[in-house]
Amino acid sequence: MSLEIRINGKSLSTPSGPSIFDCSEELGVHVPTSCRKNGKCRECIVEITEGAELLSQLTREEEHLGEEFRLACRAHLVGDSGSISCHTMRRGRMRIEEEGWKSDAERELEPAVSRDGDWVLLDGKPLTMTPGPLLGIALDLGTTTVVVRLIDLESGEQVDAASFENPQRFGGSDVMARIQYDTEHSGRLLQRTLLSYLGHCIEDLECDPQTIYEIIVAGNTTMRDLLFGLDVSSVGQRPYRSITEHELEKGTRQSTGIETTAKKMRLPVYPQARVVGLPLVSGHVGADAAACLLAIDLADKGELAAFMDIGTNTELIVNDGGRLVAASCPAGPAFEGGAISCGMPGLEGAIETVHIDTDGKLSYEVIGGSRQAEGICGSGLVELLGELLRNGTMNHLGRLANDADRFELPETDSVYLSEEDISQLAQAKGANVAGLEIVMKNLGRSCGDLDRFYLAGGFASHLDLDSARRIGLIPDLPNEKITRIGNAAIEGASLALLSTRLRRKLEKTVSRIEHIELETDPDFFDHFVEGCQFKPIGAGGSTA
Repeated sequence: MSLEIRINGKSLSTPSGPSIFDCSEELGVHVPTSCRKNGKCRECIVEITEGAELLSQLTREEEHLGEEFRLACRAHLVGDSGSISCHTMRRGRMRIEEEGWKSDAERELEPAVSRDGDWVLLDGKPLTMTPGPLLGIALDLGTTTVVVRLIDLESGEQVDAASFENPQRFGGSDVMARIQYDTEHSGRLLQRTLLSYLGHCIEDLECDPQTIYEIIVAGNTTMRDLLFGLDVSSVGQRPYRSITEHELEKGTRQSTGIETTAKKMRLPVYPQARVVGLPLVSGHVGADAAACLLAIDLADKGELAAFMDIGTNTELIVNDGGRLVAASCPAGPAFEGGAISCGMPGLEGAIETVHIDTDGKLSYEVIGGSRQAEGICGSGLVELLGELLRNGTMNHLGRLANDADRFELPETDSVYLSEEDISQLAQAKGANVAGLEIVMKNLGRSCGDLDRFYLAGGFASHLDLDSARRIGLIPDLPNEKITRIGNAAIEGASLALLSTRLRRKLEKTVSRIEHIELETDPDFFDHFVEGCQFKPIGAGGSTA
């Protein structure tokens, strides 16, 4: 009798007894670890998708994990027969936006790392004497995904790139859940797990890691602070500010930016390499939004321009003649597939586009080209809502026709959209609309006045603009006024890596941005309720 175990899609037949880690080694599947199966580092986390009952009882070292997660070195196979499926926290099939906004301007080459003969200098001071390239890393650290760029600091050219799913999922899918997890569990488990995966990613880059001398980190407030091991509890309660913001207010620091060394973070690059966390805008509008400002040069725009990164916590910044106003919109994970019955991230098997023709026939496309749909991702949800609204299957209040409680997608294995799902999406959209309306109102403007609307992030890159406008997810502006900027955060981090002048400029820019707490606006609830309706922004008096 034997058990069948599948790890990251690779299968092995084995008698009971070995650990998941033992099986992964036999299969050649790499599971991150620092303690080599002693249960001390707690980094070898795997997610169990089938056969949890065929594993040994949860151990003391695993008490910090939810039911579907185990430590590979502690979980042993038990029983005589059956199947177990699991995967590491790095799902390779996930579609991650690595490309950033490319401006017409040449990249400015004024890096902090330079060379004088065989001496490598950091800020003009000797760091080490060695030949070889001068390399740096730009890092976009998201709640869901992590993108890494390896850049030659002398030429400004990209040498390599990599991306992976943020392995902190065991602590929750959104920032508030991870703040709670980090607060309730000692040992900085979220930080250690992320650093382990990041370290292995760096080791896999096409270079000698010891020639990497600086790392620039862009990320939302929570992700950035978790990476650097800061207490994030203050980010989870009003006024939702990083400990670095509180220290700046007290005068105990000069910037919300963070600096440390690779040695202190146990990253496998040159030990005294500098690791820099870019400054925050304010609250949940983090260093990723600041990096986007650099990428599109929003602060110097002469037009009325808005930048929006739609996600679990949507970030919004508007420039009106040099006046910069920012807000964060607590949208939740619905448009990333979370809290939706058949929702899923941008993985292979996810429906990403939907069309209903004049005869009512529905067609769709699946990531990876498969005809077997496993679920539906954010871009597919937006198109499905837009098509249902267009052909009258759903009204502007989100109610389905003929008193139906769900819409089932034909030719799928029970992929559907329920009215409860529609309600979740409406509330996510409502938070974004409320943010837009309140910021524009504070500027004495309306959404229709915008000269330029920048859409950032991987979700926006695959968004059908017609559907997004129809349901009121984005302003009802013509295509020529809407610019998709992809992963602008990684581009901004790259620019900051290559130019100390731009870093100084960014510090000055974030210091003059006004931050609006949406919940304090007396009309917030009215804007939110209006925004939950599926109609173009500006229709029926919803524009400020």
